Amino acid sequence: MFDTTVAGSLPKPGWLAETHTLWPQWKAQGEALAQAKRDATLLWLKEQEDAGLDIVSDGEQSRQHFVHGFLEAVEGIDFEHKVEMGIRADRYKAMVPQVIGPLKLKGRVHAMEARFARAHTNRKLKFTLPGPMTMVDTVADRYYNDRVKMALAFADLLNQEARALQADGVDVIQFDEPAFNVYMKDAADWGVKALERAAAGLTCTTAVHICYGYGIKANVDWKKSLGDEWRQYEQIFPALAHSSIKQVSLECIHSHVPPQLMTLLEGKDVLVGVIDVASDVVETPEEVADTIGVALRYVPKNRLFACTNCGMAPMDRELAVKKLQALAQGARLARSRYA
Repeated sequence: MFDTTVAGSLPKPGWLAETHTLWPQWKAQGEALAQAKRDATLLWLKEQEDAGLDIVSDGEQSRQHFVHGFLEAVEGIDFEHKVEMGIRADRYKAMVPQVIGPLKLKGRVHAMEARFARAHTNRKLKFTLPGPMTMVDTVADRYYNDRVKMALAFADLLNQEARALQADGVDVIQFDEPAFNVYMKDAADWGVKALERAAAGLTCTTAVHICYGYGIKANVDWKKSLGDEWRQYEQIFPALAHSSIKQVSLECIHSHVPPQLMTLLEGKDVLVGVIDVASDVVETPEEVADTIGVALRYVPKNRLFACTNCGMAPMDRELAVKKLQALAQGARLARSRYA
């Protein structure tokens, strides 16, 4: 019961890239950078295993950004002439590349990372990809002039890479869709359709992560504006419950999400966020177990996984390690309590 995993990203070591930022600059180039990325992946695989996590990740150590790391391998994207654009409904401004032609993969995107991670752990391996709706929301469209058409084009590319990742030995492929919590009607209307297209034909475990964002000021301020109850999930979960996606990863601890909304995910595995990535306070095992206990009122034991609320990319590295340890220790305590 209560297998543990992370939502995705983990902090980059200071010798690899800038720290405490979502858009870090690399500290090396060429083969030295490639080696540093492999070293960082090894480091985090070991940290996750030492902490006691059941399903490990490469921590997105080879990607500068969770969306742009994929876009760099796509034809039709102009990275040389970035423009400033408001993303996530203008929650914050970012310099984004432009879509200037038909989207097509240049080749494999994450073969090195997936194969390297697979070769260096015996535990179940999760690999994350950006979801098509979130990709649409993180580029400036100068070609398609149709969000749905562009999302489906991205979905086809994601599906090509996801099938290859499955062949590389990845056990869980997760699509990250923070945009689902911003454009709820569109998510239900066509976002889930694009997501299923990205996951078409996969026989490994498929997941979608829907969060309220990294622990950065823009997201923290946005959450303060959402009121006493965050009900965004209420509009998305029914569509996901009827989809083929097997797992849904969501925020829970220290959020204002009514936990009973998890009942809308009947039939799905639920990755319950029991670690707050927007706080520098390390959760106690008791707090983690208590959060699992709350979720158990609405999710069957055999379908509940313990996870982080979101990625940890901007977090202090030592703090992230302590939170991973709390995650595993809390899940062990929960097993003893609720077995």
